Amino acid sequence: MTTTHEFWLAGRRESGPEAFEVHHPWDGSLVGRVSVPTEEQVEEAVAAAVAVQAEFSATPAHVRAAALDHVARRLTERTEEIARLVTAENGKPIKWARGEIGRAASVFRWAAEEARRFNSGEAQRLDTDAGGVGRLALTRRFPRGVVLGIAPFNFPLNLVAHKVAPAIAVGTPIILKPAPATPLSALVLGEILAETDLPAGSWSVLPVPNDRMPALVQDERLPVISFTGSGPVGWGILDSVPRKHVTLELGGNAAAVVLADWSSEEDLEWAATRIATFANYQGGQSCISVQRVVADASVYDRLVEKVVAKVRAQVTGDPSDDSVDVGPLVSEAAAKRVEAWVDEAVAAGAKLLTGGGRHGATYAPTVLAELPAGVTLACEEVFGPVLSLHRVQDTAEAFAVVNDSPYGLQAGVFTHDLQTAFRAHRELEVGGVVVGDVPSYRADQMPYGGAKQSGVGREGVKYAMDDYTYERVLVLSGLAL
Repeated sequence: MTTTHEFWLAGRRESGPEAFEVHHPWDGSLVGRVSVPTEEQVEEAVAAAVAVQAEFSATPAHVRAAALDHVARRLTERTEEIARLVTAENGKPIKWARGEIGRAASVFRWAAEEARRFNSGEAQRLDTDAGGVGRLALTRRFPRGVVLGIAPFNFPLNLVAHKVAPAIAVGTPIILKPAPATPLSALVLGEILAETDLPAGSWSVLPVPNDRMPALVQDERLPVISFTGSGPVGWGILDSVPRKHVTLELGGNAAAVVLADWSSEEDLEWAATRIATFANYQGGQSCISVQRVVADASVYDRLVEKVVAKVRAQVTGDPSDDSVDVGPLVSEAAAKRVEAWVDEAVAAGAKLLTGGGRHGATYAPTVLAELPAGVTLACEEVFGPVLSLHRVQDTAEAFAVVNDSPYGLQAGVFTHDLQTAFRAHRELEVGGVVVGDVPSYRADQMPYGGAKQSGVGREGVKYAMDDYTYERVLVLSGLAL
């Protein structure tokens, strides 16, 4: 009998009268059934979160830190089990799934550390002007209110961790809505949270159908929304609730720039290896996967030869196999969309160097050159294992090509020159510049977010904690300073 997974309502297991199925993207097999909360159960979760706000905010730091440490420890202990679950619901190769569990554990560990430091306070003398004699200002941060966290399918545990861990760290309740395609790992996280001493109501994991989300988004009792997902949905949320505090982590069209000074055989081997790997890891379903390679003409031909060879060497197949590099996309529909975009580009004149085939939900790692400017692949995020190559004459042109995109999440710049590194930091219209590597590098404790259509706000534990809170100043008067 197939397991029906219960959801978590105010810290306890619950089930509803309806359920939906989760299928393995690789072979379509049934992974599990997930119980759907009723409208009344969602209301109960929201009301419980609102009711516990003051208690949770006043919870001692050591209690919140201990809960976060517990989650980090239990994720590490259950790595293989949860990684297999992520692979089953998402189609991610098992080696990448294991890495995701490790990253999520680190997010909770960093959150525990930040919880111990949070709200230490900053004192400021105000007697720099005569009217401030005897006055001292103390500034602390306080939660804005209950957080509605909306998570995507591509990192079904780690991007959930980036919403839940900072909320616990600052002591603000969170209602988590996992992606419909990949709710199972978030529900396992609920199991682990239930082992802690966090107050009832401080967290819920509710697999609410997408068509019922507008009501939650509009609920005035949820003043903070943290969303990771597609641009149209994210901007729609922001437009619908302009007075709420909304963080959006949206799409990208990430470029790796290989400049003229990155020219030795060792240099180009490293760049090609990293490009081939991170154009295709997670099936290309990462906002910072390499979608564009912008290479100086002096190294372009040598680099292309290496990139194509290394992309061809990527092993595709059953994601539960340790040797597989590239598994299926999240669904056959997603693979068909990628196929259509590549076919459009080739019909318009793009040169197909390798790949270009689909089997079910799996799309072969693909490299294109001479991509026409007007095709969809040149303008939008492919979210699949497809890479395009672009030849430029100098650094100025390379940076102009990177910026010629509505997105601006991260960019990678392969250069040895320190001045060029600072120039990239200054000129590239992105949220992060990675020098000497691909744009796909992310340390989960650093600020992460984009410019332009890539979103607003920043994730990374400390930065999300800032987003979930606001500064409140206390002025003490009549002091002998």
